[in-house]
Amino acid sequence: GEGVVAVKSGSDTIRLFPGALKVLQDYHNGKYPGMRIAAASSADTPFAVKIARKALTMLEVVPGVTVREVFSMGFDVEGGVENMQIGRTPPLSSNKAKTHFPILKEQTGVAYDQMIFFDDCNWGDHCAIVNE
Repeated sequence: GEGVVAVKSGSDTIRLFPGALKVLQDYHNGKYPGMRIAAASSADTPFAVKIARKALTMLEVVPGVTVREVFSMGFDVEGGVENMQIGRTPPLSSNKAKTHFPILKEQTGVAYDQMIFFDDCNWGDHCAIVNE
């Protein structure tokens, strides 16, 4: 079975890119031992942040296991580690390189040179900006 592969928000359908789903499934199945994952999103309104966070608790990587649960693997989220920086409300901003990524670095204890960045943005290169 596939589990929950899409959720509706108004007339929009939210789903994972097929390649991202495959990587998350592999990660969940132990293909990348010792690796942890985090996310940074500059969702543009508080409502968009709520939608994003809710979708992450509904979309499933494998049946019965949500995206949020997979992202939590290897982190003490109960202890307050926040490995998902979503939105633009302070202390976050539209500039993920200046806000989201430094917070992720601090929260996770992972140095930039130990991170791999992927970005689906088609209007800028956030990965290069973080490198600056």
